[in-house]
Amino acid sequence: MTDPHPHSDKDEFFNPQGRYYGEFTPENLAFNANLQEFANRVSIICGLETGGKIAPEDAYKEIKHMWKQLKRSKAELLDAPELPPPDLPPDE
Repeated sequence: MTDPHPHSDKDEFFNPQGRYYGEFTPENLAFNANLQEFANRVSIICGLETGGKIAPEDAYKEIKHMWKQLKRSKAELLDAPELPPPDLPPDE
């Protein structure tokens, strides 16, 4: 049988996800996943730069780009005003 996710082991290795213990909301969970991905990618870029595989300026530009994405994620997920609950008919 063919694995439907052939790169899942590799993806898990390069992009590990820790458990979320904070206050649960879908928005908090989504932002936490984005934050973990940001931290992991920054770590990889720093390792590549330290090892001489990418230039310091390229590492800086990539991290700056990712930071802007994380800020946008925060604004969309955490800073958006909460929607009021929908008006539902009374229970009979």
